[in-house]
Amino acid sequence: MANAPLRPLPALIFASRWLQLPLYLGLIAAQGVYVWHFLLELWHLVEAAFGHEAALQALITSIGYKPDTPVTSLNETVIMLVVLALIDVVMISNLLIMVIVGGYETFVSRLGLDRHPDQPEWLGHVNASVLKVKLGLSIIGISSIHLLKTFINAANYSEKVLMWQTIIHVTFLFSALAIALTDRLLHTSEDKH
Repeated sequence: MANAPLRPLPALIFASRWLQLPLYLGLIAAQGVYVWHFLLELWHLVEAAFGHEAALQALITSIGYKPDTPVTSLNETVIMLVVLALIDVVMISNLLIMVIVGGYETFVSRLGLDRHPDQPEWLGHVNASVLKVKLGLSIIGISSIHLLKTFINAANYSEKVLMWQTIIHVTFLFSALAIALTDRLLHTSEDKH
């Protein structure tokens, strides 16, 4: 009975999961854009370290740094802001991988990586609720890095922007805690049955 063909309507509904494939392919393209952005910023950082003025100005513009006096050489604040921006790109890229791989595996089709030596450890026990918690934690990490960049560069932001970024970050924290608590409560009630 397990191999019995599906009736036409259930077969169509089940096959509709493949409509998500272009979405995951689009996220892979977005991942490529992030890789390009990362490499470009890293290249500008290396060039600026060797005294290239145009690369330094490109970095200052990209990180939104507006010092009181013109920056003519790489300083600790600029380096810190650029490195935090690079970490931000890496964390967003990690989030993309979780969504692409975990989402495809959970909602579209198995990847068949059970015995693959490079299978991510978290993929072995991924499901929709685990994916939600992992995504929530990733968003908090990204928000933390973004908030740290803002505080380091606080002179270039109004108090209103600083306040709202902090409120949004705290909202992310509470949302992730609520998701994790809900997931835990659901698993506890399932274990009792």
